[in-house]
Amino acid sequence: MAQQLEMGLDSFGDVTAGVDGRLLPHAQVIRDVIAEAVLADEVGVDFIGLGEHHREDFAISAPEVVLAAIAGRTRRIRLGSAVTVLSSDDPVRVFQRFSTLDAASGGRAEVILGRGSFTESFPLFGYDLQQYETLFEEKLDLFAALLTQQPVTWSGSTRAALTEQRVFPLVEQAPLRTWVGVGGSPKSVVRAARYGLPLMLAIIGGDPVRFRPFVDLFHKACAQFGGPVPPIGVHSHGFVAESDAAAREILWPHYKAMRDRIGAERGWPPLQPAEFEREIEGGSLYLGAPETVARKIVKTARTLGLSRFDMKYSAGPLPHAAMMRSIELYGNKVMPLVREMLA
Repeated sequence: MAQQLEMGLDSFGDVTAGVDGRLLPHAQVIRDVIAEAVLADEVGVDFIGLGEHHREDFAISAPEVVLAAIAGRTRRIRLGSAVTVLSSDDPVRVFQRFSTLDAASGGRAEVILGRGSFTESFPLFGYDLQQYETLFEEKLDLFAALLTQQPVTWSGSTRAALTEQRVFPLVEQAPLRTWVGVGGSPKSVVRAARYGLPLMLAIIGGDPVRFRPFVDLFHKACAQFGGPVPPIGVHSHGFVAESDAAAREILWPHYKAMRDRIGAERGWPPLQPAEFEREIEGGSLYLGAPETVARKIVKTARTLGLSRFDMKYSAGPLPHAAMMRSIELYGNKVMPLVREMLA
């Protein structure tokens, strides 16, 4: 039987370089992201995900607002976050924003809930990083209760209690599609299984096969909780060009700029060409001509039993024009090849 695979694209609204090489203002980057999503809809991409960040090098801090703008200019593409940092937000407000987006888009909204790989949102919104685990666990528990659209009675240590409280607007085709994003925490895998929510694996480095134990754990936990196994997805970096050589040449300086900037904050050494090549050949960087990228996606999808693959097509100051071409090739070339191979 053919494996069914949804294929999406993700962006964090990375601040990009203009034609003169200078970094663009945040406002222009946001307008460019909207144009990228419109093109993704036109070429048949299934999903567009926008990440939440609160730092100078990423323009998108309110994904739902940008997604609402995209909803008004698209017809069929599903719209979601990649990822919503639930730990430093209020579950009730997150539910309301995405249920509103779902209404405005005709039922196309979904949300990926996670803890995020950056911590700027915690001091910004007054949360204590020492409560990192407790914040996510309690808020996910409340959000899962809200998905039932029934009166909720809930109490915890991180926000005010609720007593027989309903939250509006209601989702027409309930429940709101909700994923749990996981970067490397077995506890989060088990949480997703406990609530019967789909699992989104953020694989941003190394061989994707090393995440197979997370998939096995998810299956085992779902069986223990007595429910079916929800969909499993992967989010990874990638870039498509006319040839493998062109893809390497175009992406390298921008990918390195992004990696070195974040690496300097986290104590990583500067990215070397050999490491870049390893990620392309055997890691989690889906880069190259359409057939090259398609074959790598298929390998990962089969290895991990995926229902969805999302490619983060933005990378540091990579110019808007290059991303538009990558989106075009992804929708028109890569996606048909992947589906043909999986069939």
